[in-house]
Amino acid sequence: MTTYTALTTLPGRAPAEALGLAIEALNPAPTGVGVFEIEDGSGLWEVGGYFTERPDPAGLALLAAMHGAADFTVSKLDDRDWVAQVRRDLTPVVAGRFVLHGAHDAASVPPQAVGLRIEAAMAFGTGHHGTTQGCLLLLEHLLRHGVRARQVLDLGCGTGVLAMAAAASLHARCLAADIDPLAVATARENIRINRLHPLIGTVEAAGLTAERLRRHAPYDLVFANILAGPLKRLARPVAGAMAPGGHLILSGVLTEQARGVEAVYRGFGFSPVERLALGPWTSLCLRRGRGQK
Repeated sequence: MTTYTALTTLPGRAPAEALGLAIEALNPAPTGVGVFEIEDGSGLWEVGGYFTERPDPAGLALLAAMHGAADFTVSKLDDRDWVAQVRRDLTPVVAGRFVLHGAHDAASVPPQAVGLRIEAAMAFGTGHHGTTQGCLLLLEHLLRHGVRARQVLDLGCGTGVLAMAAAASLHARCLAADIDPLAVATARENIRINRLHPLIGTVEAAGLTAERLRRHAPYDLVFANILAGPLKRLARPVAGAMAPGGHLILSGVLTEQARGVEAVYRGFGFSPVERLALGPWTSLCLRRGRGQK
């Protein structure tokens, strides 16, 4: 069976996700859609559709123009080669005790590791990006220093990787929240596949305004792997939702932005614990002061 791909790029996560949703309405419809951030610090995102019939060029051109994207590049792939390519690209990611893998690599996970399975069809947010790896390594740092948590929030959860890592290693109650309904559905499926649904709930929400997020506060551990601008705007509500002494792991921050983000959170009673740079990205671990309310 022949597979066609249609790929484009455009700046910004929100426009890219909007274009990804719009591609699903094409005729012929895609069998899958991927939205990936390009790991070069450019701020560009790649959006791709995968088709069993040649996609409509006029429809693609219209979508690109409407969403401010580059022209789509359409390619024809042999199906067998496509499967092999996916498996090469989604090799297991090791971050401390955590191993993120596809179903085809499940047997290679060491018995002492915390294995988390992410399906190839859910390729965005598989942990290959430096920001996700940074968050996992900072969680590993906290675990090695004996930090415990009873209530965890993964804000901007994507595929739910961070919530799953926390639930599996801390045996804590977690909420995975995202503004994107596709991300929430993807996270819910990954959580089910990994049999972590008794510990993790999913919420479609912008920021921390949802009633369910407020009801489960205060949180002992919060992940927010978003972008520097939104992270700064979320500092006040995040501080208000956290328990005194709780830990906050931030990512989606370019290295040159890290000091500015950290300074904003210092103003709300957080102190730095650890900083980790991977490629152009820096992840931050902060602690909320015990005297803060």
